[in-house]
Amino acid sequence: MAYVYIMSNKINSTLYIGVTSNLQKRVWEHKNKILPDSFTSRYNCEKLVYYEDSVSIKDAIAREKQFKAWQRKWKNEFIDKSNPDWIDLSKDWV
Repeated sequence: MAYVYIMSNKINSTLYIGVTSNLQKRVWEHKNKILPDSFTSRYNCEKLVYYEDSVSIKDAIAREKQFKAWQRKWKNEFIDKSNPDWIDLSKDWV
């Protein structure tokens, strides 16, 4: 199983799109700024606003590239459809 996911900062002004095989662990790493010089750490992208699973890492990477090619407006509209309040989907994860 692989995942493509989108993280945002508190005011939803910055988006980060990534791929992982362990979503809970990767989100935890973003939230805890394990890599202090990373994009998500610098821009405080600590909120998981979207994710989807894929059968393979290859499929997840292809989807990530698709998302990254989109205009910001399209990304916002896409997130609005599945998570209209832009809540942190990982807020109840332990």
